[in-house]
Amino acid sequence: MEETPEGLDTLAMNQKGYRRGSYQSSTSDEDMVEITGASLDFSMADDDPPLDREMGGFSSYNGGGMNGTSKMMDFLEEPLPGVGTYEDFNTIDWVREKSRDRDRHREITSRSKESTWALIHSVSDAFSGWLLMLLIGLLAGSLAGLIDISAHWMTDLKEGVCLAGFWFNHEHCCWKSNITFTDRDKCPEWKSWSQLMIGHGEGAFAYILNYFMYVIWALLFSLLAVLLVKGFAPYACGSGIPEIKTILSGFIIRGYLGKWTLIIKTITLVLAVSSGLSLGKEGPLVHVACCCGNILCHLFTKYRKNEAKRREVLSAAAAAGVSVAFGAPIGGVLFSLEEVSYYFPLKTLWRSFFAALVAAFTLRSINPFGNSRLVLFYVEFHMPWHLLELIPFILLGIFGGLWGAFFIRSNIAWCRRRKTTKLGKYPVLEVFVVTAITAILAFPNEYTRMSTSELISELFNDCGILDSSKLCEYVNDFNSTKGDDLPDRAAGQGVYTAMWQLALALIMKVFITIFTFGMKVPSGLFIPSMAVGAIAGRLLGVGMEQLAFYHHDWVIFSGWCSQGADCITPGLYAMVGAAACLGGVTRMTVSLVVIMFELTGGLEYIVPLMAAAMTSKWVADAIGREGIYDAHIRLNGYPFLEAKEEFSHKTLAMDVMRPRRNDPPLTVITQDSMTVEDVEAIINETTYSGYPVVVSRESQRLVGFVLRRDLIISIENARKKQDGIVSTSIIYFTDHSPPLPPSSPSMLKLRSILDLSPFTVTDQTPMEIVVDIFRKLGLRQCLVTHNGKLLGIITKKDVLKHIAQLANQDPDSILFN
Repeated sequence: MEETPEGLDTLAMNQKGYRRGSYQSSTSDEDMVEITGASLDFSMADDDPPLDREMGGFSSYNGGGMNGTSKMMDFLEEPLPGVGTYEDFNTIDWVREKSRDRDRHREITSRSKESTWALIHSVSDAFSGWLLMLLIGLLAGSLAGLIDISAHWMTDLKEGVCLAGFWFNHEHCCWKSNITFTDRDKCPEWKSWSQLMIGHGEGAFAYILNYFMYVIWALLFSLLAVLLVKGFAPYACGSGIPEIKTILSGFIIRGYLGKWTLIIKTITLVLAVSSGLSLGKEGPLVHVACCCGNILCHLFTKYRKNEAKRREVLSAAAAAGVSVAFGAPIGGVLFSLEEVSYYFPLKTLWRSFFAALVAAFTLRSINPFGNSRLVLFYVEFHMPWHLLELIPFILLGIFGGLWGAFFIRSNIAWCRRRKTTKLGKYPVLEVFVVTAITAILAFPNEYTRMSTSELISELFNDCGILDSSKLCEYVNDFNSTKGDDLPDRAAGQGVYTAMWQLALALIMKVFITIFTFGMKVPSGLFIPSMAVGAIAGRLLGVGMEQLAFYHHDWVIFSGWCSQGADCITPGLYAMVGAAACLGGVTRMTVSLVVIMFELTGGLEYIVPLMAAAMTSKWVADAIGREGIYDAHIRLNGYPFLEAKEEFSHKTLAMDVMRPRRNDPPLTVITQDSMTVEDVEAIINETTYSGYPVVVSRESQRLVGFVLRRDLIISIENARKKQDGIVSTSIIYFTDHSPPLPPSSPSMLKLRSILDLSPFTVTDQTPMEIVVDIFRKLGLRQCLVTHNGKLLGIITKKDVLKHIAQLANQDPDSILFN
């Protein structure tokens, strides 16, 4: 029955705020600048010009853009606003968009030879892409700096306040203080809540008071975050990467990258990170950067009116997002290429590189951490690694793969439970309970009390002479010290305490993250995954270090680790573990390694990182094929055709097309024999997104394909503006009007909205070729013919359902939930 391209036939126009004669959105979120030009109500966006001349400049476009440059003497000579745009929850027609852009480009190029003004316009059109990248980089970098500074300050607010100025965080507060380096955390300007309230910070009552304040602040921040998300921008929750992958593949989720989403996501991201929940800001920063990209697209006609061009910009914006999240511009470009982008031409690669560069430069200028670095955990190791250390590195890779597969299964099971039970109806209560449990468990352990970024920073750290943390409390023997490189030493009491606390922190992080990711607050997964791996890596690293210290005469150590040498760096193990766990969860490989060495500046550690990343991917893939983002895409039923998976079944197009054997015949429109009333009846009786146009019902010879939205808009406009159009008027899609008796009413010519080059395959085409065509060309639908006659239609949703059926999954899960 459904001939809709993916979807959402239930979400027909009448339900989506579509009123006859107006193309306005119905909710405030959609009044904002949105992901599609389909909603033409810009009443609230003062900075955007009205889009009445929406399709100006390519009036000659027809179908694939390969025909029809002749002027039609019909009412559609001037393109209508809304024709050629898309409904919410539909897929864009990549072929049509690309062809439309080529037509526009051809026209500008041919005009540029005519006058100087046209030449200037041509140059500015070519330059607009680079200017847009510059603006995206500046805006994304500025917002990332703002988020970093605010989150740092609010995280410290849970523990105390600075008397010198409440806007200083703990570290900045103590900068002015003239205290020794070892007492740098205990400056007189910084007061804990117990010191403020009862005058002293020691004793059981002070501890309980600090504990209470910590939990209260955490609950306050997380409740504020979830209420803002629920009240103003429901799309601001989660990490946003699964949805951005789906949007970049051509799907339209209106308002997902709008102004409200951007504003609320930025505010609630700070609140969620500050609340101490087990989540990171890195994934949501990609969403924030894509919102910036989408909103800035509206300043340039070329991108505002073309959905395919806009997706090229969003790919570059995603790169800028990772660039500011990790201070890794090259890693950002590779992340966009490997993980999120569907269509990534070479031009987009250069632009992504430029946007990532500008974003990183902007963040560096803001200097949010005051250490002239782009990230909190920048480290420099000096010791080379030994070949035998690859064995523990590969063990960390195996751990990362196992943890990744376990996390994905558990998290998806929990999210499915949230979707299908009453749990999903109480998002505020869920956030409240999870935050309360997290805060109560986190406070007693100093490694879970600190922010996750600070924890990773401490775990990556290589112990120097001046380090005062418990992890560096070794038994010192200063006779053998050469410069700043300390030899391997026996662990002191502090190290043993730290090991216990880290082991408890690991258990807590492993389980609490499963319930946190997917709640109705902005939540990234990069930092919690890295924390799990970094803890496991540091534990293994300290174990190896002590083994080498006490047993340096063993065969495995004797060749390279003599007594008094510094041979094992526990911080490096933490770094490798972090990469392994992140790889196990997301299944990234190349971009992950590049991000990690840009993060840490450790170029000589590329081989350990590569070994761990590959091992974790192999182990995790052996247990379950999908990464966390693909699993969430499938859980939410987004129409996303995964380009990485092979289609290996021997089915044919006729097995998948509709109508099937017992279905009613295919709904078609004839080229010159149906009245306005007949076509309106078809539109009202069906919810399909488009209809094939045939010569006649008897011959079933294919003429083209017409979209439902274009038909509705054109007929309405004709009734208003063209004299003599009544219900009995004949609609024709041919060049010349059919012969009719003189007394009949005026006819309506709609050839200009007909796609004269729809994609067709024969009924014997193997499905693997059809799936390839859908993937590589980004089709919405494909018509099936037999000996030149129209037989049926295959939509993207049919392809997805077919793949799900062959994988023994529920085919009805491919519906947008």
